[in-house]
Amino acid sequence: MKRLIIGLAGALLASAAHAATLAVSPGPDAQERLQTALLDAKPGDVVELAAGRYELIDGLSLDVDGVTVRGAGPDATVLSFKGQKGSGEGLLVTSDKVVLRDFAVEDTRGDGIKAKDSDQISFRNLRVEWTGGPKETNGAYGVYPVSSSNVLIDKVTVRGASDAGIYVGQSRNIVVRNSTAEFNVAGIEIENSMNADVHDNLATRNAGGVLVFDLPGLPVMGGHSVRVFRNRIVQNDTPNFAPKGNIVAEVPTGTGVMVMANRDVHVFDNEIDGNGSAAVLLVSYTRPYDDASYNPLPRDVVVRDNRIGRNGWSPGFPGGDLLLKAIGGEALPPVIWDGVTNFTPKGFSEPQVVRIRALDGPVLSLGLPAPGALMQANPSVAPSLDHGSIEEPQSVALPTDQAALGS
Repeated sequence: MKRLIIGLAGALLASAAHAATLAVSPGPDAQERLQTALLDAKPGDVVELAAGRYELIDGLSLDVDGVTVRGAGPDATVLSFKGQKGSGEGLLVTSDKVVLRDFAVEDTRGDGIKAKDSDQISFRNLRVEWTGGPKETNGAYGVYPVSSSNVLIDKVTVRGASDAGIYVGQSRNIVVRNSTAEFNVAGIEIENSMNADVHDNLATRNAGGVLVFDLPGLPVMGGHSVRVFRNRIVQNDTPNFAPKGNIVAEVPTGTGVMVMANRDVHVFDNEIDGNGSAAVLLVSYTRPYDDASYNPLPRDVVVRDNRIGRNGWSPGFPGGDLLLKAIGGEALPPVIWDGVTNFTPKGFSEPQVVRIRALDGPVLSLGLPAPGALMQANPSVAPSLDHGSIEEPQSVALPTDQAALGS
């Protein structure tokens, strides 16, 4: 046993001894030197980006486990892709236990920073921005982990994404915290993902603040167990600039929180104010689909204990102005639900159970008989909506070292 312990200690010391810092600085050949450092890095290494502006013409990639890419700060170390020739992302990560921190990515033709099939991927103190402001031609996603697990997004700022600033898709075990999303189509979006905590963020000046979606026809479906809490979701008023045909192009400008076709979603202890269309929208998926296992209804959703200010005075969705007249008010109620309950989705043998608890003031139910059947709406307003107790998802537990990063 003693020899085994000594051997393990020796292996750990040897691994630590081999860890290196690969320093990169700006300059005419920064593209080649930076990509070479990412290729040459070994597990445990740090790719150190000196302060300055890096003028890059092609995307970068990292496929080595256990690497940290670290700059001098998101306003000091700037990777500029304004001259990017291809249409891909700025930085693509396809490895595990990677930490990206303390730098900025600007003006990529495609997505800003993408991670795919990564476990323990951490985005820390980053800025991703399209410096020309909101434009349809901007890249779709700012920070974009997909098909990943144990995702940490902490102290990240994203501006100008033509789809979602901070987007996590088809992933599991996710924490998005202490971050800012502004001037994007969607500020923060959790899509087709399981076990996510979205907290202590600012979502402002987007078309929509925080979105929790589940879509059909993707490799991972059945998104569930999402908690959205202690966020400021305020003044989301940027006109929707998503390319036509994108699902996010249907998000009404001025939406605070939108839950679509997801389950076990709890929205609580947020400040939601200054969103012209609605504070909270709970809706079904309305596009045609072929997947017989897909449930298009939002279910087991809780909205409680939020600080809801003035919202819903200028609804940007079809029929919104008529709804305002119908209820005879100056603004729509804090929660708007499409009201679809007695509905059997394609591939199901019986109607699906929809449970909603909305306790933060009046709830407007559109009373739709089926998703998207607006012409058959039967709107009604109730002081609240309570379909019974709905258990809150457990808090997300990341691996210890990752969870402590930056705290």
